[in-house]
Amino acid sequence: MCLIYVLDVNGSPLMPTQRPGRVRHLLKDGKAKIVNHEPFTIQLTYKSTEFVQPVTLGVDAGSKHIGLSASTEKQELYSAEVEMRKDVSKLLSSRREARRTRRNRLRYRPARFDNRTATKPKGWLAPSVEHKIETHITVIGKVCRILPVSKIVVEVAAFDTQLLKAEEEGRTISGTDYQNGEMRGWNIREYVLFRDNHKCQHCHGKSGDKVLEVHHLESRKTGGNAPNNLITLCSTCHKKYHKGEITLKQKRGRKYDDIAFMGIMRWTLYERLKEKYPCVKLTYGYITKHNRIRLGLSKQHYNDAFCIAGNFDVKPLPYIFCLKKVRCHNRKIHKSKILKKGKLKRNQTDYLVHGFRLFDKVKAPDGTICFIYGRRDNGYFDIRKLDGTTVNAGISWKKLKLVALRKSYLIEKRVKASECFNNI
Repeated sequence: MCLIYVLDVNGSPLMPTQRPGRVRHLLKDGKAKIVNHEPFTIQLTYKSTEFVQPVTLGVDAGSKHIGLSASTEKQELYSAEVEMRKDVSKLLSSRREARRTRRNRLRYRPARFDNRTATKPKGWLAPSVEHKIETHITVIGKVCRILPVSKIVVEVAAFDTQLLKAEEEGRTISGTDYQNGEMRGWNIREYVLFRDNHKCQHCHGKSGDKVLEVHHLESRKTGGNAPNNLITLCSTCHKKYHKGEITLKQKRGRKYDDIAFMGIMRWTLYERLKEKYPCVKLTYGYITKHNRIRLGLSKQHYNDAFCIAGNFDVKPLPYIFCLKKVRCHNRKIHKSKILKKGKLKRNQTDYLVHGFRLFDKVKAPDGTICFIYGRRDNGYFDIRKLDGTTVNAGISWKKLKLVALRKSYLIEKRVKASECFNNI
């Protein structure tokens, strides 16, 4: 079964159809036109009845993936899983480094941090958080443009970050412990040295070097200055590590970026959705988990969204649409490297290489539909599936057939794994 989504003459969504023969005749007679190929959507060119059924859209909000499921009381109409970008913070750090270097290299100009802080509007969010919230709103809007959604149900979650940290360290907190954090009265460097008993965590003082330094286990660009990302090393071991002469056994502690994001975004997302759509409701994770276990569904984002929608008596679709958010532009500032004597090396190909762009959807000689993940000036490309599976690491552009130009959201249709539905 493959659903075909239908829009009326004004572009408003109607109920989808399962009759490809009827759609083929409409297209042949000029009574409809193709709007999108995946998901396949047509628009009628004549006035028709506007009867629609109530459609509920379940949204499994997340920090890395979004689950979507739209259904009526009789059938599921849409199922999708969206993979969001994870490189926003890293790219912003690269841009900041390049701008700071340029500012100091050309002429000294005072930093603008205080000016920017003073002009932040009310409700300002970090760019990485803002991007993820906008991604949620965008993909919800994509569904509402092809289906007559009458209600949106969003799952939100709240996490006690301090309690999670305490449990990881084997401690318990309550009352005023929430106000007295682990670093109260310390700066980061002093706290890390005190925590490690002012001793090198690699040689434990065997080198005899009394100069202690704080080392980032994960790059400062992506790991930040969190205490669980820092350890104490003597100057000797620190230099040896960066020369590649020794390796460290310590690994950075658990990151709480995703948990913090869910706490920040849930109410902002809810308020912004209420401004755009008439009926938006919230649900909670424990309810979703109970329903998913009762129905015998596996732990997948699209299955959680199916449970969030609340139509438990219908059978889920046998396929899903997998979407991946990619960068709209490949900025030169992130692809350049400054060599000796200030020479700038450009580490990227041209905008078009033999008529192909990055992330164009193409067809391989064996009929496999895939995406261009890498291009070379000699005309040999790296093509992969949307999940990163390599189809061919070096195939000539002459053997590829363009299926669709790249978009900011790459889309691929996949068959769901066989599952056991106990009560469906």
